Amino acid sequence: MWKGFLSKLPRKNSASGRADLDSGQCSNGTGNGNPIQRTSSCGSIPSGRSTSTIKRMSSAIFPSSVVAGIEPLVSFKDVPNSEKQNLFVSKLNLCCAVFDFSDPNKSSAEKDIKRQALLDLIDYVDSSNSRFSEAVIAASFRMFAVNLFRVFPPNYRSSSSGGGEGEEEEPMFEPAWCHLQLVYELLLKFIGSASLDAKVGKKYFDHSFIVKLLNLLDSEDPRERDCLKTILHRIYGKFMVHRPFIRKAVSNIFYHFVFETDRHNGIAELLEVFGSVISGFALPLKEEHKIFLWRVLVPLHKPKSVGVYLQQLTYCVTQFIEKDPKLASSVIIGLLRYWPITNSQKEVMFLSEIEEILEATSMAEFQKCMVPLFRRIAHCIKSSHFQVAERALFIWNNDHIISLIVQNRQMIMPIIVPALEHNNQNHWNQAVLNLTANVKKMFSEMDEDLFSACLVKYKEDEERQASLESKRRLTWEKLESAAAFQPVTGHTAVLVGRQPSANLIATLI
Repeated sequence: MWKGFLSKLPRKNSASGRADLDSGQCSNGTGNGNPIQRTSSCGSIPSGRSTSTIKRMSSAIFPSSVVAGIEPLVSFKDVPNSEKQNLFVSKLNLCCAVFDFSDPNKSSAEKDIKRQALLDLIDYVDSSNSRFSEAVIAASFRMFAVNLFRVFPPNYRSSSSGGGEGEEEEPMFEPAWCHLQLVYELLLKFIGSASLDAKVGKKYFDHSFIVKLLNLLDSEDPRERDCLKTILHRIYGKFMVHRPFIRKAVSNIFYHFVFETDRHNGIAELLEVFGSVISGFALPLKEEHKIFLWRVLVPLHKPKSVGVYLQQLTYCVTQFIEKDPKLASSVIIGLLRYWPITNSQKEVMFLSEIEEILEATSMAEFQKCMVPLFRRIAHCIKSSHFQVAERALFIWNNDHIISLIVQNRQMIMPIIVPALEHNNQNHWNQAVLNLTANVKKMFSEMDEDLFSACLVKYKEDEERQASLESKRRLTWEKLESAAAFQPVTGHTAVLVGRQPSANLIATLI
C-alpha cells in the first residue's frame, strides 16, 4: 500500500513543476465571493492517534528525499518563519498524490493525511503576510493541475430533452469531493491572497490553465461548478491582462454548445459570471461586446434546455439593454427569429423575457420592432394552449408597456383586436376568456372609435373569408360532380367526393 502511495508522489523539486501544467480542463466564476462551504465526508485523521504517532507514520511514508528535508506533517507553528515556505512546498508535494475514491475503505489513512495537509495549507495561505516565492507559486500550480484537471467520463444522459427546469435530471456527485473541495478552497484563497504577486502569478494563470479550468465547468457535480464560478470571477478580476482571452474562450464554449453539441452542464454558471462582467463594461460599448450579444447571447435562446439557464441569460441581455438602450430592437428581432413555434413551455418563457426587455425599451426602439412583435403576440393570444394565451395577455398588466401601446395604438390595435375577438368566440379556457374581456375593455377605454373601427373591420374580414370559403367549396363540388360522370379507363385518377354517385360506384366495381 505504502509503495503504491509513494509512487504517486513527485520526485522533483516543486520549482520544476511548471512544465506539468499542460493537462486538464476548465471553469467559471461568480461575483459573490463567498467562501467554499466545506463538508466532512472524508473524515479526518483519527483523534486517537498521538502527534508523535502521526510524525513517525509520515516519516515512514514520506522520506526526506521526497519532501526536501522537511517532514510534511509538521505544523507550521513548529518551524521558524524562514522555513515555512519550504514546509508549504513539502505539503504541496504530499498533496500531489491522487487517490481512488470508488472504494471508500481503500487507503483511508493516506486520504486522511492528505486532507489534513490541505487544511494546513489553507490556514497558512489565510494567515500568511510574506510574499510567495516563485518556487511556491510553481509548486502550487502543479498541485492544482494534478488534482483538478481530469477527463470526465462520457455523458450518455440527455441534457437537452426538455425545455424547463422541472425536467432536469438528478445531479451526479464527484466521489472525491472531500479532497477536491479543499483544493478548490486553497486555489480560491491563493488567488485572493495579498501574498500572491499578480505580475508573477499571471505567468502561471496562463491561457492553458484558464482553458482547462473552463473545461471543468462541464462537471455534473453542481458543487464543483459553483466553486469554479467563484474562482473564474476572481481570476477575471485580478488578472486584467487575461480578460479578453477569457471572454473569447467562454464565447467558444457557447458556440460549441449552441451550434454543435446542445449539451453542457455549466452554461448557467458561465452566464452568471458574465452577468457581473457585463455590468462592468465601460460606455460606449465596444463592438466586441455588441457582437457577443448578437452572436452568443441571442442564439443561446435556441437550445431546448434554455429553461435551465434562462434566468441568467435574461439578466445578461437586460444588462446590455440598460447599458445601451439602442440595442433593444435588435434583441427583440433576434428573439422573434428563434421563437419556439411548437414548444409551448418555451413560448411562455420567451413571453416573460420579452416583457422584461420591453420594460427597459425606449419609444424609438419600440417603434422599430412593434409590428412583428405584436403579430407574434397576437398568435400567442390565439394559442389553444391556455398558459401561452394567458401569459401573452398578462403583458397588458405592465404599466410601461401600456404606455408604449397607448402612444402607438394606431398600429397595434388593428393587429391585436382580431386576436381578442377570435378568443372571445372560440377559446375554451375561462381564465383566458376573462383576461381577453379585460384587454378588450382596456382598448375600448383607450380609444373607443379606433376599437370600434377594428371590430367592424374584423367582422368584414370574417364575412369575406366565409364568402371565399363558400365559393371554394362550391368550386370543388362542381369539379367532383363533373369528374363523377367521366369514364374511367386504364390508370386514370378518380376524384371521389364526399358522396360518390351510384354510377361512379358501379364503374369502380
